[in-house]
Order: sequence, then structure tokens, then C-alpha cells
Amino acid sequence: MDVVAEDADPVRIQFLAALLRDAGIEAVQLDQNLAGLGLPIFPRRLAVKAEHAARARRLLRDSGV
Repeated sequence: MDVVAEDADPVRIQFLAALLRDAGIEAVQLDQNLAGLGLPIFPRRLAVKAEHAARARRLLRDSGV
């Protein structure tokens, strides 16, 4: 798994996961338990399979988010 995004905002991470899912890329949220503490030092990370990482990063970059 490769991390393609990280953010302390859970809504933003869910939005990014939805963008990837709509493109057919399965994404997994990491660090949900630590991020639930509400501390910005524990951002949520979004990971995808290594073979989809380049496409996922490109999609997120091109979407402007």
C-alpha cells in the first residue's frame, strides 16, 4: 500500500477517497483511531495498492484538491 494523501480533516479525506472510488481505485483510510483524538499531529492517511498509486496521485493532483 502506498500513501497518496494525508489530512487532519476527516471530511476531506472521505471526499478524496470518494474521488478515487469513483475512478475505480480502492482506497483505505489509515490512522483513523489516532486521528479521532482530534490532534493535527495525527492526520489521516489515504493509501491505495502500489500498482494504483501513480494513477491515484495524478487523479488527485488533476482534480485540484
